[in-house]
Amino acid sequence: MKYKNIFIIVSLLYSFVCTVSLYAEDFQAIPISPVSGPSQKSPSEEVKEPAQQSVSSAVQEGTGGGTVPLPAESPSEFENYIAGKTSLTVSTNLKQFGYDLFNRPPSTFAPVDNVPVGPGYVLGPGDEIKVSIWGRVEGQWDLVVDRDGNINIPKVGMLGVAGLKFSELRRLLHKQFSKYYTGFEMNVSMGSLRTIRVYVVGNARRPGAYTLSSLSTLINALFEAGGPSKTGTMRAIQIKRNGRTIVSFDMYDFLLRGDKTKDIRLMPEDVIFIPPVGPLVAIAGSVNNPAIYELTGKTTVSRLIEMAGGLNDVAFKGRVQIERIVDNSRQIVFESDLQEIRDKDVTVQAGDVVKIFQVVKDERIVRLAGAVQREGEYGFRPGMTVRDLISMAGGLKYYAYDKGAELTRIHVTDEGPVTEKIVVDLEKALAGDPDSNISLQENDYLFVRTVPEWRLYQTVRIRGEVRFPGTYTIKKGERLSSLIERAGGFTDKAFLRGAVFTRKRVEVLQQRRIEEMIDRLEREMLSTGTTRVASASSSREARLMQIEAEQKRRFIEKLRTIKAKGRVAIRLEPPETLRGTLYDIELEDGDSIYIPTDPHTVQVIGSVYNQTAFLYEKGRDVDYYISLAGGYTENADDDNVYILKADGSALKVSKGFLGLSWNSEYSRWDVGAGQVESGDTIVVPEKLERIAWMRNIRDITQILYQIAVTSGVLLVTF
Repeated sequence: MKYKNIFIIVSLLYSFVCTVSLYAEDFQAIPISPVSGPSQKSPSEEVKEPAQQSVSSAVQEGTGGGTVPLPAESPSEFENYIAGKTSLTVSTNLKQFGYDLFNRPPSTFAPVDNVPVGPGYVLGPGDEIKVSIWGRVEGQWDLVVDRDGNINIPKVGMLGVAGLKFSELRRLLHKQFSKYYTGFEMNVSMGSLRTIRVYVVGNARRPGAYTLSSLSTLINALFEAGGPSKTGTMRAIQIKRNGRTIVSFDMYDFLLRGDKTKDIRLMPEDVIFIPPVGPLVAIAGSVNNPAIYELTGKTTVSRLIEMAGGLNDVAFKGRVQIERIVDNSRQIVFESDLQEIRDKDVTVQAGDVVKIFQVVKDERIVRLAGAVQREGEYGFRPGMTVRDLISMAGGLKYYAYDKGAELTRIHVTDEGPVTEKIVVDLEKALAGDPDSNISLQENDYLFVRTVPEWRLYQTVRIRGEVRFPGTYTIKKGERLSSLIERAGGFTDKAFLRGAVFTRKRVEVLQQRRIEEMIDRLEREMLSTGTTRVASASSSREARLMQIEAEQKRRFIEKLRTIKAKGRVAIRLEPPETLRGTLYDIELEDGDSIYIPTDPHTVQVIGSVYNQTAFLYEKGRDVDYYISLAGGYTENADDDNVYILKADGSALKVSKGFLGLSWNSEYSRWDVGAGQVESGDTIVVPEKLERIAWMRNIRDITQILYQIAVTSGVLLVTF
């Protein structure tokens, strides 16, 4: 028993050390010798398993082992910019685009042999075919296609399969077996695949003949051959088969867009021909992938920037420079802002160098604003004129006032900065008049005015019960009666008293008023809450204070969701009657008017037992409709009932002397405020005194009432 326990312990220890060795090799590549045992081999006798070989290979090639660290990347241009390491020059230390892709060892990119074979795979000599049948008859055969393209199946005999697609092979075998057997099922799969020989010639890095898997594609072969040399093209790599070119592959499609549609599977004796490289152009500076690119056909600067991955985040669009060899010397042939280059569709030519400069914090600029195509800041250069600046901005807009633009210039003096205003006749400046086309100075500000009283056409919308509803353009000074006439007047179903007129400017003012009232309410809540928390005498009372504070917070959050409607209370009449009255208001851009039909109902909402709408009965007052709603609830505030009228106004129902009611919205006494009309809404608020913390807030009822009237909604506290 003693020896048995020792044997178990040693076995466990051996298993543990072997496991540690495996993980060490996988993650750290540290060799650990296992404990001596029956299965130990000397280093010279040790044979690695396939999985171990792949791990080792990955370690050596830097594809998964992790022992060979990737080379450290140099800081990006944005990293240097953030670090304050900006430069006024553009580095032209560039490489030809795409060639680095082939720098890794060929085996890293070798095709995998055990991938599924698709139905379009074409069989050839050397392919292994595995056939299994079962049912009334059973059998299994491993068949290899001989050099004549045949396979030999017992009883079935010789079959020619070379050139067949894998899907066709399945049908052929089933048909042949059916001649001799019935009641069987069949499975056909591929075993070991043949190899093929292809040729890589032309301007390849390692031209020659290559033996590849029959699953290999053009890109696999290029990796085996190290890709094109720097003198070979990346844009028109050809596959020649039986004396003719069947594919011309553009490697840029693969590198820039991930497009492999032309990466076809190779056939035996295919020739991959790499022609000489085409015209080269360089793009340097503030793009995502500065490099030397090969051109095909006409290429614009915009297209070149796109090939380079676009501008990076620190690119200065106000300055792009193109260098070109002219008369055997390098010269700057074009320098402008990027938009002008795009507008002019500037093309690049072969040994061109396009430089995209970086935004520099102390870049000298001039500013342009007003009626121009592109407002903004532009790079300043000595000798720059008003016409140059306008041209860089894409010219004037058609409504620009070209008689008198305003140029602001700052002069530095011993007493401090002095501002100078200069009026510029743009019409003459753009024509080249030297007196008007003045030279600019750094930090000049040019403002181009619009023509007097310029406004683009404005629109209003009219909907509902008019003959021709829709969106109409209006002219300056046009009034509501004119719009109604243009819309064909009202239909016979129009409920004029319920017309809803909204205005954007009023909406903004109402929203501001709501927010101010909510802010005031919040301040009062916070002040009363702070006082009470400070006076808490027990943990229970402090807990109640926390609950109360949470209630206040949720109440304020709910109030802040209320949005103003922008409604203006109006009284509509037919156009001929409305014209010249107080309510024949001048229209503004964005106004909207809706003419509903008569609802013939009165709504009762709030603290009543049955909130609903009732049929309107002429002459009935507030108390009548409240009684229909079941009367006031226990918490109803019957002293603050108000009516939201169909025209948007609000009347507070009062039990005052002689039936007079004070209208706080219009600061006046109204007679018969208890009378109700069709389309009105009777609002019965709750008594806020039932909530303890609301009792301590001054004028809360009045504030909530004003918010409700302004927004046209009913406020429910909890």
